[in-house]
Amino acid sequence: MAEQKHERALIIDFGSQVTQLIARRLRESGVYCEIHPFNKVDGAFLTSYDPQAVILSGGPSSVTWEDSPRAPKEVFELDVPVLGICYGQQVMMEQLGGRVESGTSREFGRAFIEKVEDDKLLDGLFDTDAEEQVWMSHGDHVAEMAPGFKVIAKSPGAPVAAIVDPDRDFYATQFHVEVVHTPKGAQILRNFTHEIAGLKGDWTMAAYREEAIEKIRAQVGTGRVICGLSGGVDSSVAAVLIHEAIGSQLTCVYVDHGLMRMNESEQVVTLFREHYNIPLVHVDASDLFFGELDGVSDPERKRKIIGKLFIDVFEEEAKKIGGADFLAQGTLYPDVIESVSAIGGPSVTIKSHHNVGGLPERMNMQLVEPLRDLFKDEVRALGRELGLPDAFIGRHPFPGPGLAIRIPGEITREKADTLRKADAIYLEELRNGGLYDQIWQAFAVLLPVNTVGVMGDERTYENVLALRAVTSTDGMTADYFPFEHDFLGRVATRIINEVKGVNRVVYDITSKPPGTIEWE
Repeated sequence: MAEQKHERALIIDFGSQVTQLIARRLRESGVYCEIHPFNKVDGAFLTSYDPQAVILSGGPSSVTWEDSPRAPKEVFELDVPVLGICYGQQVMMEQLGGRVESGTSREFGRAFIEKVEDDKLLDGLFDTDAEEQVWMSHGDHVAEMAPGFKVIAKSPGAPVAAIVDPDRDFYATQFHVEVVHTPKGAQILRNFTHEIAGLKGDWTMAAYREEAIEKIRAQVGTGRVICGLSGGVDSSVAAVLIHEAIGSQLTCVYVDHGLMRMNESEQVVTLFREHYNIPLVHVDASDLFFGELDGVSDPERKRKIIGKLFIDVFEEEAKKIGGADFLAQGTLYPDVIESVSAIGGPSVTIKSHHNVGGLPERMNMQLVEPLRDLFKDEVRALGRELGLPDAFIGRHPFPGPGLAIRIPGEITREKADTLRKADAIYLEELRNGGLYDQIWQAFAVLLPVNTVGVMGDERTYENVLALRAVTSTDGMTADYFPFEHDFLGRVATRIINEVKGVNRVVYDITSKPPGTIEWE
């Protein structure tokens, strides 16, 4: 838990797949907040955390079920504003004396609310239109409000779309305010935190940098830290931050597993050795990784093998430098949230190459995770605060296992080289066309499919390559990027002409559903 240096809000998680978005919206308005599962929050925790506002998230359960999740009763005794969203609204009603029923009809998707009564929660809404678009996702409905509540907004499918108990500053919405499909949802959340709860929004990346440095120094003391660089933004920002805190006590280890993007290793080594003068050990472990991955096609086994080998290499390099007391890694807040989620923690499964749950006991090292309170966009902001080049900070996400998870089936050096060359052409054309920064993530996938083609006067039987590109505002949901045909034709032509082994290129227009953590 972070130290009490800022105003703070608490988000109690009931398992919604978009709970993280509540935190992102609050952070964007300068309010520090943390997400904690409903079953981990009790009176002692609330006293220690001391929130100035509480938000009850949505969730997949029904309050009409036996043993369905409930909020700790102490939440309603804190004398601070409370906002319930979707399931959070229903839980609030059920616990405060109202009644919730399972309806004969459900309401999922876009809906429109109209104002019933003026209230601070709705400031900035209905200024130009009689209705506002929101996003509904519920099967149950509030049949009877708890004593003290009144309706401030309604919709055709939700007569209690937004309600308030003005004496206690308890608010609730049936719709999801946190998703982009509720266009003024961020305004509603800001109204709740700033106008109703009176928070000033005092959390900045500059302040986070200073406090993180203090924490690193306090944790590490005179110990030695080994940091595993993957070449991605997260581990790089973590390394620069730790180096600023403890200087030469840090040694970075860059493990080149042979599955990096084109020229990735050279860029990382140059940045850290020459620009930041950070002690860096460059380990060429490609023979080891390709050897262990030989003949392995199951994606989960590949992830596990790569994760284990990273740890093995770290241990070996730590011994060479005389031992280390700490291992630093770029764990982010979504990893932490999902690993202790109220509904089981899918991050441990999705990011199975990542040490979300801690290190093997045999390593006898403590973890240093200075980014574990941050979302991806906040890591980028911290990187800029630390002075990392924009070209580096703005790079598309690249997973730790590298190209391994973009080669379905068995992995060979030949396949990796083919994919690396094609991927480099794709990214180069995105930059040439001024499209790179408009896209959240773009990459190529070497499909386990061969196809017959004719090139010149010869018949070929070579690989099919898929291109992906998605746009996103939050990293939680995504849609494919609408390339022009001319661009796709230019990229495909270059790849087929310049990359031996590929004779067909396709564009994958799959969208990313809400709630998933990675796009790989």
